[in-house]
Amino acid sequence: MFDAVRNNKRIVQIFLGLITLPFAFWGIDSYMSNIGAGNDLASVGDTKISFPQFEQALRERQDQMRQSLGAEFRSEIMNSPEIRLGVLNSLIDQRLVWLEAADKRLWTSDQTLQQFIANIPSLQEDGKFSPSRYEAVVRAQGMSPAQFEGRLRQDLTLQQLIGTVSTAAFVSTTQAEQMLRIQTEERQFSEFKIATAQFAEKLKIEPEAVQKFYDENKTRFEVPEQVKAEYVVLSLEALLSQVTVSDDEIKSWHENHLDRYQQPEERRASHILITPGDDGKEKAKTQAEDVLKEVQKDPSRFADLAKQYSKDPGSAEQGGDLGFFSRGMMVKPFEDAVFGLKEGEISGLVESDFGYHIIKLTGIQEAKERPQQEVRSEIEDELKRQAASRQFAEAAENFNNLVYEQSDSLQPAADKFKLEIQKTDWVPKNADAQVRAELGVLNNDKVLSALFSEDAVKNQRNTEAVEVASNTLVSARVVEHVAATIQAFETVRDDIEKHLKDEEAMKQARAEGEARLAELEKGEDKLAWSEASGLSRLQSRQSQLPLAVLQAIFKADVQKLPTYVGVGLDDGYSVFKITQVVQPEKIDENQLKALKSEYAGLVAREDFSAYLSSLRSRYKIDINKSLLERGDR
Repeated sequence: MFDAVRNNKRIVQIFLGLITLPFAFWGIDSYMSNIGAGNDLASVGDTKISFPQFEQALRERQDQMRQSLGAEFRSEIMNSPEIRLGVLNSLIDQRLVWLEAADKRLWTSDQTLQQFIANIPSLQEDGKFSPSRYEAVVRAQGMSPAQFEGRLRQDLTLQQLIGTVSTAAFVSTTQAEQMLRIQTEERQFSEFKIATAQFAEKLKIEPEAVQKFYDENKTRFEVPEQVKAEYVVLSLEALLSQVTVSDDEIKSWHENHLDRYQQPEERRASHILITPGDDGKEKAKTQAEDVLKEVQKDPSRFADLAKQYSKDPGSAEQGGDLGFFSRGMMVKPFEDAVFGLKEGEISGLVESDFGYHIIKLTGIQEAKERPQQEVRSEIEDELKRQAASRQFAEAAENFNNLVYEQSDSLQPAADKFKLEIQKTDWVPKNADAQVRAELGVLNNDKVLSALFSEDAVKNQRNTEAVEVASNTLVSARVVEHVAATIQAFETVRDDIEKHLKDEEAMKQARAEGEARLAELEKGEDKLAWSEASGLSRLQSRQSQLPLAVLQAIFKADVQKLPTYVGVGLDDGYSVFKITQVVQPEKIDENQLKALKSEYAGLVAREDFSAYLSSLRSRYKIDINKSLLERGDR
């Protein structure tokens, strides 16, 4: 119940589905103010979107696409006009929402912000918020706590506006039932398969046809240019392993940052939560008062009453137990009540945004200082990362200079920075996704382009140092090279003959299938059909049938049965006979609930899209198209 992430999950999903870029916040002042002439890519109302903001957003979109597409990602697509305009439009949508939130004076309080951060799982240790982990995680992202909190505060503020629009989406039970009936309607069908193999066995391809195909398609038989390379990787992690921290440094850090290693007072509490339902707040209060009387009558039954009455799904089954927590981790009315109780004491009714609480204080852990030995590993890790970060900036420049100035070998750079020279197997030019996926850090367009450049191939000079990831530089050098060649006719003759056979067999299978389909439509059914099977649209999501088959079956006109459809496949042609359409006898309530939620999400997206359109009509928007197309400052 106190998990703010969970409570906002639906709103966040809708928001991310519509505005796919993280907010490129630069602080409130710079975000809302003019950036300066010459750097402005667009204006929204009285605010500007600068070119640096666009570049940052473009990099973030690139990272998203790289994670999504993996080895199939190509960085050159980021320069396409469609991608660049899409990124800018996302920034404009974000700015419109922020302007509207500011106009409506929406804000996120310190209390809400603290609660949200305290409930982020990655910032917790043993289920409790860890200040030291929080600072370490934030620093690792290249931000200060103040910067992180500023960005998060603005995200939460915008969610207030987004939530107001998205949660207004409504789907009636009747609409959802109609959709579910369509989704669960089952079509029963049989198949008659015409395989290409039966035609391929009888085909003979003339030698002249094979030779002609080879002569006209020689580029298909080209063995691409290939290189073998060696490379070195300078990374923050590599420097991290070389950093040592003395006992005196750890001791000094601990003594100078004692405030970070204070374990605040923590209290353990159980609660019974009564939430307002459709019948209103007063009814909930009355019920809470009745439960409170039961608790006061027999305090020993608190856990049993929590299991019976509490509407907090996270704690009810545990008898209302919330575990230990410190100040700032709960909503203020609840926290004030807990820290005002004595151990074993039970509160009166406590009202919060969630409803009415009845609280029992079950434990107190006094504030204490975490000893140096307990936090030693945390301090050592942080000091090492700080030292490595300081070294990396200088090392990166020296690494870049060294691989350029001593371009005939990577050994000097490897020796200076204690790096391992790694080697590749043969790497083809314009490698496919599978090959690129095996290249590791070399799977980078700029690195691969440099490896096949004239300077790298002919002179075997080091490539420039390329940043392939955050705090990661790579330089490579060609050690072997093979030029592109055309495979000899004798080598590929059998493959060509098989290809031509398969192609001709597919044509014959399709012609046969279409002829059988025409006969069926005239009422002539003499085919040996497979055993009938049934499938609904809902079940088709897990079906192994090809998409083309599913589309044909569910698009077929079933007003008059049987009906027939034909589909060309990789291994032949299939004719399907749809014999029956079975409607569900009753509605599955769980399926109905899930579909209603999914449908409501779609409606919410449509509503929010319309809302964005209305904002675009209310605010003046200008785009510097020449700067966007030029792609530079």
